[in-house]
Amino acid sequence: MGRVRKVPARPLVITVLVAVAVGGGFGLYWFQPWKLWQDRTVEEALPPLAETSAPPAASSSSTPTTPTGPQTLASGELISHEHATSGTVKLVRLADGSRIVRLENLDTSNGPDLRVWLTDAPVKEGKAGWHVFDDGQYVSLGRLKGNKGSQNYTLPEDVDPTRYTSVSIWCDRFDVSFGAAELARV
Repeated sequence: MGRVRKVPARPLVITVLVAVAVGGGFGLYWFQPWKLWQDRTVEEALPPLAETSAPPAASSSSTPTTPTGPQTLASGELISHEHATSGTVKLVRLADGSRIVRLENLDTSNGPDLRVWLTDAPVKEGKAGWHVFDDGQYVSLGRLKGNKGSQNYTLPEDVDPTRYTSVSIWCDRFDVSFGAAELARV
């Protein structure tokens, strides 16, 4: 009669434990669940007014003066998508002619790989709006600086802001919008 050989359980247990540890480590890296309990508040002021190098005009001048400060071109209120999100979004032209997207009083969840996107997608409420922002044209303005507060994001000079109608707080890791705002021209 042949002998039945028993496979030792120890190598199998070690293999399973290593697989669980590697899988758990990858899961922690990918989902970063601790960010749900970590808030980062960033408070940035609007860039300062441009200083003029010309001497002040005489008071008898009848020419109208143009504002030298920031000018809001469009604005909108953030609505929630994947995560509860609130605040105001403004498209602002600065005195030097450059443009920024400004998030004011932002309040959203923290998450992995969050970005600020200027997009041409319509803002839809609920789950219908979660995944629409990568379907059309968009410009990534960079990583979200903080999930709370007021922040500025510079528009590249070659971007025509009139081609875009919304701003999304976009989770690039999971291709989902945390929240978005429709931009209404002022």
